Amino acid sequence: MDYAVLTGIVLVAGVVFALVAQWRDWRPPLWAAVLVGIAVRVLIMYTSAIDSWQPVDFMESFKPAGEAVLQGKDPVLASEGGWHFLPTIPYVYGILLWLGIPWEYAGRLVTVVADIVLIPLVAKLAGGPKASLRALQYALNPLALLIASVHGQVEPVALVFGVAAFVVARGPGAPDRPGLTTDVVARVRQGVAAYGVGTSVRRVLGRGGMLRRALMPGSGDRADLRRALLAGLLMGLALCAKSWPIWLIPGMLLLLPHLRARVAALVVTGLVPVFFLVTSPIFAGTTLDQIPAVIRTIQDIRPIVGEWGYTPWFTGGDWALMPELASFGTKLIYGSVIVVLLLWRRADPIDLTTAILLVFMVMTPRLGAQYLLWFMPFLVARPTRWAWPAIVGVSFWAAYGYLYMTQFSTNDWWFLHRDWSRASIVLLPVLLLAMPWNRRVSTAQDRVATVPPRITSTAV
Repeated sequence: MDYAVLTGIVLVAGVVFALVAQWRDWRPPLWAAVLVGIAVRVLIMYTSAIDSWQPVDFMESFKPAGEAVLQGKDPVLASEGGWHFLPTIPYVYGILLWLGIPWEYAGRLVTVVADIVLIPLVAKLAGGPKASLRALQYALNPLALLIASVHGQVEPVALVFGVAAFVVARGPGAPDRPGLTTDVVARVRQGVAAYGVGTSVRRVLGRGGMLRRALMPGSGDRADLRRALLAGLLMGLALCAKSWPIWLIPGMLLLLPHLRARVAALVVTGLVPVFFLVTSPIFAGTTLDQIPAVIRTIQDIRPIVGEWGYTPWFTGGDWALMPELASFGTKLIYGSVIVVLLLWRRADPIDLTTAILLVFMVMTPRLGAQYLLWFMPFLVARPTRWAWPAIVGVSFWAAYGYLYMTQFSTNDWWFLHRDWSRASIVLLPVLLLAMPWNRRVSTAQDRVATVPPRITSTAV
């Protein structure tokens, strides 16, 4: 990488400025935070575009996907699996290439624009008097700069739609929101003990039961549904960029006011990816008989481990195909997320989401540096005591890979990779500490407004 020193200076200066802003409690105008974010992202995008080093997947996976759309071919199949997501982002790649913009700029322009839009969205997500400070801190986030402006990875695109879905779902009012306001499990147990299983089931599922009342229209329902439909549309677009935003869905649903709105949002969330899949014969040049092959390619995840966390210690710090270890890690993720959902069920939905994403980073058997951006907007918007050690730690680890290791030949890179990947294990306890442990019950629980009985009734 030719401009590693300049990029490193910008990253370090940004971290120092963000920490000083935290210490001095600076609250600049939002427009100033956005302008700072634009300046640093455009600078690093320019130096990365003219650099002699380009990320392998950026050139050999993302570029062929955009060229395939431009040529009327399916981006998943034409890239030979290099692009294994829906064709939504390759459509944008294709348009930019059609306009004659060189790929080194066009591919990064998509992610840089998305990451710039994230700056005011982080402010909206944070809310309150420190919203503009959080926007400034995200504008200077070193990992975001590396992923969006250097690597051109599509995480910022998924995040811009996902965070927007949270902002829309939460709607107006105080930024703090309750999680689950009733203990459904306890109510069910009480109901079964009092009435028996059969009667309890009828009181929940029967005519006039709890579920039917919860799904009946109520006052203000039209506005709630509009909010839910828009939130679902945005979350669906996030899933069109990548599949991982599925971890954001629980938090988004909890921010919506009632069950009917949550059902509507969930349905729309699922319909958006289906729309882009079934319309690929129209827009992406996919033939009908190719759709099953496209689905199989999107679903296929090779069990490559050895990049992050505990798995490099089983592989000697190299990448390796280890299906057993990948399967174990996947089960560990699912089990840990269930525990988090139980422990943070009463938390603010944003804190719940932060906890889910952080525990994923700790338990995952496979991870690219871009994955670490998933939790950044949420942790920056609602920081915890260990937020900045986590942010600085993962940013330093990623920057070492992007800026230092790229100075060497391929063989030397692999040699350095062994220590780099194994060193990531020291970040796992930091990420665990950064989880919002002292916010497992939302402070908004005591301020829950009175709502129609159809929403809150949990009697069985």
